[in-house]
Amino acid sequence: MSGNTFGKKFSLTTFGESHGEAIGGIIDGCPSNIELDLNEIQHELNRRKPGQSNIVTQRKESDTVQFLSGIFEGKTTGTPIGFIIPNENQKSKDYGHLADHFRPSHADYTYQKKYGIRDYRGGGRSSARETACRVVAGAIAKQIIQPIKITAFVSSIGNISLKKTYKELDFNQIETNAVRCPDAEFAVQMEELIKTTRKQGDTLGGIITCVVQNVPAGLGNPVFDRLEADLAKAMLSINATKGFEIGSGFSGTQMKGSQHNDYFNPDGSTKTNFSGGVQGGISNGMDIYFNVAFKPVATLMQPQEMLSESGEIITVDGKGRHDVCVVPRAVPIVEAMTALVLADFIL
Repeated sequence: MSGNTFGKKFSLTTFGESHGEAIGGIIDGCPSNIELDLNEIQHELNRRKPGQSNIVTQRKESDTVQFLSGIFEGKTTGTPIGFIIPNENQKSKDYGHLADHFRPSHADYTYQKKYGIRDYRGGGRSSARETACRVVAGAIAKQIIQPIKITAFVSSIGNISLKKTYKELDFNQIETNAVRCPDAEFAVQMEELIKTTRKQGDTLGGIITCVVQNVPAGLGNPVFDRLEADLAKAMLSINATKGFEIGSGFSGTQMKGSQHNDYFNPDGSTKTNFSGGVQGGISNGMDIYFNVAFKPVATLMQPQEMLSESGEIITVDGKGRHDVCVVPRAVPIVEAMTALVLADFIL
């Protein structure tokens, strides 16, 4: 299986399945003599781990990272950083009914067609559990790229969307609620929608907005390695993502050029930032901001039609431990992948 490595100068290769012994990764290209805050790395993992609240999956995992190489006396050595995260709370029996059935909108069918074999327990390699490895690497990348600051938050769940721009929001509120929304009123509405949807056995999608501040001008390359192109690839590599837009995005198509142009100030900054901090594939020193769309979770806690390996369409009751909405837990993943892209360009 190829396609398990992300990045060029600063690269991450991940391994492992949802219900295997462990997941893990190898980070290559990390500079030497960087003093790492290991507690901060674990903190980032804790933001992503399951079982945080009553609105996410109740699978219990400590997600404790164990570093195997590349760090000595708290500093990076410049050699590959190897790490594992043990899987502690597997319930493989919850997935026995999927051994010869394909769930709708999952990777079951496509993995079987591509490889002729698949680990059906919790989605195996296609499970979002793999993203914990990205959070470890992203937490290290964040420490490399300082003072660049990356902040992601939930701006929409279902039909509930923030009305304010990111500059009007208080980022200090993001971690004060279970949905990671920087607006207390909307956070309550989103949480209630998730709880109601859970009772119905259904699921929800949503949007994460990411803002990158203190970005120097000059990051990115022409023409195929444009900064926004690499960000798009990074975001769309995350499970359940279905859309990416930077700056004005699709709303910019409804504006005229005279309205959309980011006119300069004498110091090189721009009066507006419809470009989202990137022009010609290269950062211009303004804030980078973008949205990532996540589809509703495909596993429902209600009967669903599935395809059997024999070609029958059958109805199977939903069971197992699953998020009603993955969006709040994906916030640290979006930040991590952003950090990996920026670290790659900075190095």
